[in-house]
Amino acid sequence: MRLTATTFVTMDGVIQGPGAPEEDPSGEFGQGGWLVPYADDDLGEIIGARFAAADAFLLGRRTYELFAAHWPHVPDDNPVAQALNQLTKYVISATITDPVWRNSTVISGDVASEVTRLKALPGGELQVHGSPQLVRSLLADELIDEYQVLIYPVVLGHGRRIFDDPGFAAAFRLAGSATTRSGVAVLTYLPAGKPRYGSFASDPEPEQHRILR
Repeated sequence: MRLTATTFVTMDGVIQGPGAPEEDPSGEFGQGGWLVPYADDDLGEIIGARFAAADAFLLGRRTYELFAAHWPHVPDDNPVAQALNQLTKYVISATITDPVWRNSTVISGDVASEVTRLKALPGGELQVHGSPQLVRSLLADELIDEYQVLIYPVVLGHGRRIFDDPGFAAAFRLAGSATTRSGVAVLTYLPAGKPRYGSFASDPEPEQHRILR
């Protein structure tokens, strides 16, 4: 299976509590629900298509518990609920031992080895949603095949961020883009190894660099 990840993020990189004020108030975060005003039909189609492509899900513990408290109570005529409730869900956790959400399997061993094993199984997409700590770990281990980032036109100034580890560095190649009428930028990236660096201070200065000044 291909491992894909999807992240909702503000323009200043915040990923905390996108769906509701009470979703994740940790760290005195009081701006939950920032995604909701931008949830138009365009976004619904994009998210619906994303979940329709899933064959299984891989989730971190916090995201799994948030999903498990909500989606089992949503009718399966909702495409997101249908996928999440019916497909296999692998949850990375050392504390969950008996998950009650149907079709759930706990993974508590070495994450990189277990995910490598899952990727070798037949199927289409193994999808990660939310789960920022897990996403960072999978990116660092070069296990993610496609990374979709939905950037919302809002700046919060406070909250947990997707990339908050000063030791992490990576490069990506843009593979697709779309925008919604509410202003959400949907960017699909493929991993491209480590960042490359250069300088505009080289001599002689290339013509394109002079144009950029």
